[in-house]
Amino acid sequence: MALLRALLSQALGRLWGCPGHSPSHSPGHATPSRAMEHDRAIEVYDIIRTIRDPEKPNTLEELEVVTEGGVEVQEIGEEEYLVTIRFTPTVPHCSLATLIGLCLRIKLQRCLPFRHKLEIYISEGTHSTEEDINKQINDKERVAAAMENPTLREIVEQCVTEPE
Repeated sequence: MALLRALLSQALGRLWGCPGHSPSHSPGHATPSRAMEHDRAIEVYDIIRTIRDPEKPNTLEELEVVTEGGVEVQEIGEEEYLVTIRFTPTVPHCSLATLIGLCLRIKLQRCLPFRHKLEIYISEGTHSTEEDINKQINDKERVAAAMENPTLREIVEQCVTEPE
């Protein structure tokens, strides 16, 4: 069953432009649960690091908007995880921080091969309106409404689609 799930994840990843999900080797001293959470966090980071910035020709990883340390995964149920992302906009008044958060959410909703609850936040103290933005990008109704806007949806698609 695990092999079937891995093959399905890989096939869907290719279809949606998501990086392949190969199992990582866990540190020998970690508990199985901690090792799995670490592996899941690396898997999440591999998905989001290639999202392109809406204004610049760089990825979020290249701009250090997302980092490995900003991804946390905790098991909250049987094969279900809480994924917490903290990202850092390039400037404290970044007008596209909400759009970046939306791109993170959409890419992860499409690409994560395991059951999850997703929370996305701006790193504390790195944006002038972080509280308002955090509310917007974690509100399902606002996210759905944003994705109904054709112009916004097209920008998100350009940012989350893997280059050929």
